[in-house]
Amino acid sequence: MRKPRLKKVYVRDKSTLRKVEGETVRITVKPHQYITFSWSHTWFSRRVKGLELGEPVIKEDKVHLPFRHRLPRFTPLDFLAVDSNLYTLDAYDGEKFVTFFMRELYSLKFGMELKRGRIKSFASKHGRKGGKLMGKYSHRERDRVLDYVHKFVNKLLELYPVKTFAVEKLDKQSMFQDADDKLSKEISRTVWRSIHRVLKYKAPLYGSLVKEVNPHLTSKSCPRCGRVSRKVGLSGVRGVVSPWTGN
Repeated sequence: MRKPRLKKVYVRDKSTLRKVEGETVRITVKPHQYITFSWSHTWFSRRVKGLELGEPVIKEDKVHLPFRHRLPRFTPLDFLAVDSNLYTLDAYDGEKFVTFFMRELYSLKFGMELKRGRIKSFASKHGRKGGKLMGKYSHRERDRVLDYVHKFVNKLLELYPVKTFAVEKLDKQSMFQDADDKLSKEISRTVWRSIHRVLKYKAPLYGSLVKEVNPHLTSKSCPRCGRVSRKVGLSGVRGVVSPWTGN
């Protein structure tokens, strides 16, 4: 058994051990011993003006200074309820419905699924060489999907800053149990959890919060009055007029 080997040496500085004054941060190393870093004459000083310093990361040869928007000291009152579907994300902001089409992302996953099938066939005949090729394309697929998700989330937060996002806490495994083969394949191509995870990570940077809710009956509930209908699905309650309240 090999001994553990330290590959990366770094220190993440806690907020209680640093003091920011203007464009300079003083970090406590030991009692009454400090190191100071300044970004006043750097190329990015204008870009981070008005932002607050996060947790500096100190390495052996460099220092990383992360900046962020000031975190909200309150829970945003405005909300955006998001319903996750196969090809769309349907949102309601309290006044109107907004649909975000995700078919491009779905097509990306579908195309890569076909390519992965061909690579699997190649890998079964070429052993180690095929395995390396499979690993290469798997990483490439994951990177392309994450790139799309990050760009989409950035755009969503720019359109709806300082919001409370209500998203469904979906479980794919339970969906597979009640789905046929065709629907199971369609569900497997979705990236709901990836979108929610990135949204949850980036929302505080825009003064927003993310709240996960139970998905039970969310597609059949009126977003205005909250009542549930067994006859009227999501497509019916997405109109301008509520089936019950009439507004």
